[in-house]
Amino acid sequence: MEGILDLLNSDLGKTIISGVSGSTGTDQNKTSSVLTMALPVLMKAMERNASTPEGAQGLMGALKSKHDGSILDNLGGLFGGGVDEDVKTDGDKILGHVLGQRRHGVEQVLGQKAGLDAGSVGNILKVAAPILMGVLGKQARQNNVSSQSDLGGLLGGLLGGSKTSNEQSFLEKILDADGDGSVIDDVAGMVLGAGKKKRGGLGGLLGGLFGK
Repeated sequence: MEGILDLLNSDLGKTIISGVSGSTGTDQNKTSSVLTMALPVLMKAMERNASTPEGAQGLMGALKSKHDGSILDNLGGLFGGGVDEDVKTDGDKILGHVLGQRRHGVEQVLGQKAGLDAGSVGNILKVAAPILMGVLGKQARQNNVSSQSDLGGLLGGLLGGSKTSNEQSFLEKILDADGDGSVIDDVAGMVLGAGKKKRGGLGGLLGGLFGK
C-alpha cells in the first residue's frame, strides 16, 4: 500500500496541493510544506484515536457514511468555484475531533516550520481534512476494512508501516505540542537529525523539508 506522502507526490496529490493553495490564497510551496508535515500528524492522531474500540467505531462509521471517498471523484468541482463552506465546516469538525485540545499547538508548530501563521495553517487543514478522510474512506472500501485491527492496519500502512522510533516520536512530539513554543526546538532538532542520515521514509522526507 502506498503511504500518505506517496499520495502527495502523485498527480492526485499535486491537484490537491494546487487546489488547497488556490482556495486558501496560500503560496503553493508553503501549502505543500504544511500538507507534507500535517497529513502524517493527522494520520497518527487518528491511529491513536482508533486504538480504543469507541474511537475505532466512530472513525469506521464516518468512513462508511459521509467520508466514503466520493469527494475524490470531483476535485475539479470542489476547487473550481471556491471550496464550499460546508466542506470547511466539516473540516473544522474533523480537526476538532481528531486533534482535540492539541489542535492549536499542532497548528503553531506546523506554521512555525512552514513560515505561516497558525490561522493560515488552520485554513489549509480545514480544506485538507475532508480530502484526507476521503482518501481513508476509499482505502477502507477497497480493503474491506471491518474491524478495529483492520483499521489500525490501514492507518499504519498509510503512515508507512515500518516507521523508526525516531519518526514515531517525532509525530508524537508534534501531537503533544501544547503551544508553549518549547516543543518546536525539540522537534526541529529531532527531524533535522533524522534528515542527515539520508534515508527514505517519513523522517528523511521531513528532515529534507525542514532542513531547507
